[in-house]
Amino acid sequence: MHTSEQLLTLVILIGAAALGAALFERLRLPAVVGFLFAGALIGPGALGLVSDPEVVLTLAEIGVVFLLFEVGLELPLDQLRRRWSSLLLAGGIQVGATLGLTAVFSVVLGTSWQTGLVLGAMVALSSTAVVMRLLAERGELDAPHGQISVGILIFQDLCIVPFLLALPLLAAGSDLGLAPVGMAVGQAVLALVIFTGAARFVLPPLLDRVTRVGSREVFTLVAVVVVLGGALVAQAMGLTLAVGAFLAGIILSSTLYGTQLIAELVPLRGILLGAFFTAVGMLLEPDILVSQTDEVLLFFVASVALKAAIVFVTVWVLGNGSRVAVLSALALAQTGEFSFVLARAAGSAGLLDEELAESFVAASVLSLVATPLLMRLGPTIAARLRGDGGESVSDDDEEDRIVLIGYGMSGQTLGRVLTGIGVPWIAVESNAGSVREARAKGENVVFGDATREDLLRHVGVPRARAAVIAINDPTATRQVVTLTRRINPTAAIFARTRWVREVDRLAMSGANHVVADEMEGIFDLLAQVLRREGIPTGSIERFLEEFREEGYGLVQALPDLGIDPWLLELLESVTTDWIDAGPQVEGQTLLGLSVRARTGAAVLAVERRGATTPNPEAEMALRDGDRLLVFGSRSAVSEARALLGTPEPDGPGDPGSGH
Repeated sequence: MHTSEQLLTLVILIGAAALGAALFERLRLPAVVGFLFAGALIGPGALGLVSDPEVVLTLAEIGVVFLLFEVGLELPLDQLRRRWSSLLLAGGIQVGATLGLTAVFSVVLGTSWQTGLVLGAMVALSSTAVVMRLLAERGELDAPHGQISVGILIFQDLCIVPFLLALPLLAAGSDLGLAPVGMAVGQAVLALVIFTGAARFVLPPLLDRVTRVGSREVFTLVAVVVVLGGALVAQAMGLTLAVGAFLAGIILSSTLYGTQLIAELVPLRGILLGAFFTAVGMLLEPDILVSQTDEVLLFFVASVALKAAIVFVTVWVLGNGSRVAVLSALALAQTGEFSFVLARAAGSAGLLDEELAESFVAASVLSLVATPLLMRLGPTIAARLRGDGGESVSDDDEEDRIVLIGYGMSGQTLGRVLTGIGVPWIAVESNAGSVREARAKGENVVFGDATREDLLRHVGVPRARAAVIAINDPTATRQVVTLTRRINPTAAIFARTRWVREVDRLAMSGANHVVADEMEGIFDLLAQVLRREGIPTGSIERFLEEFREEGYGLVQALPDLGIDPWLLELLESVTTDWIDAGPQVEGQTLLGLSVRARTGAAVLAVERRGATTPNPEAEMALRDGDRLLVFGSRSAVSEARALLGTPEPDGPGDPGSGH
């Protein structure tokens, strides 16, 4: 093919990828699916704009190299070190069970055991790109099922390396003796050691010298050389290109240059990865969906159902409620981008015939398209599921207790405070490990899924005077608020959410008070700034209280509407504030200081060593360290603070502020 023809093919490929991604983004479907459909459309089985997919597969292979390098760079090593046991357990059970059962079913249906293992490995892998994006859009990354799903995805991504390493051994066939296998494994281990040593001790000094040049262009070029060169070196030592890139990414992630490498390579990786998925889509011929409809649908239904069932059982057995298990299962039921990488490599090794690969690609595309729908249906399916294994809770007659839904940091802190002031409470938590730890300390915490009405009744919600919902799952929070309001119309319901956009939904569901973490952080920052500007604490508190009374919607509208003048007047009107007396007032009386006459502020109370004297006598002598509650305008309070010897809070131009 001439250069002009190659360039035309590349333009068609990238243009189709861009159009496919844009269309599917508008449909709120993953861009990966858009790439695949665009490839099928321009491929030899449809419009035929690109008659030979092999022309672009070389470019696509480079995209895979960059993908694995980036995955290695972004791998959360700290999280892996902290949670390695749980990740190993959950991910290991899911991947092992999916691989094994798929392989057994495949062999029963007539494939070789080698092909069965390859199919099992491909089905075991989910789409990190699609699932992470959908969880982020739904605000569920921090939810229990979101954390479990991310952990399993990390384990799956790690598995692509041993899967790729195993392909040459599987391709050698059953006649391969133990000695050659041992030699191949030893060669791979030696290559890993040499490659790891070179990447750790050679690349960081090289990148250090490059950064001293001070040129972004030079750094970008060297970064590309590091990715491709590292992959080629690894291949020369017996590893694959993709494995070499992955290892280089992991090693460099712990250096100073990991973040900058991601920033430089992500745009280029996006183009090449789009080319890869579009090239894979060219393998999907529309007539396959017609001629092999039964096979494709069987593959799709069987793989999704099997994988979802395995994830459900895995998550449930590890001590999570049925709701978390259902949501995790539906999020991870699809096959992912690394499945296509593995399919491509297996096809090149002769382990996957063309017809089977076409059926797999078609079924995988269907699973990716179905994922957003499955995740939307998840809460409904979980709500209708019966018998989640929640702990049976004895019914007692305590009518004044408070029910805490969620026993994370917020629930634990509130529980300790309630215990300290003698208020009875009971907590519901869906994490079995947290429940065991709390019960070992004698705390009144039970295991269960709070979206179940029966459980809420068992823990006394119908008779509780208040319920506090402090869980990270926004959908579950709305469900719990709705159920609580329905079974106890008079209870005070407090709900915590992460996002402001959830406030109105929770209020409409029945919550009396909603706290949004996102907005409370802004309020705290605002209070600190106003306090620094010399505005009395009392004025600030009233200002923020009115903000909350007006609702978070007022804050969301501020960029367009500005602040209502009446709110700003609160910062200027009369207020109360505590003032710490300075050493110069020692022994002086209120009458002698003439606070009211000289400042216009009235002294309402004096606090000394924890004892408060309201309406103090004019002859009362003050002491250094007394606290005076004063009442007046902002300017009057400011003058009273100056008179009593306490300096104003640092202003923005104060040279001694240190800011």
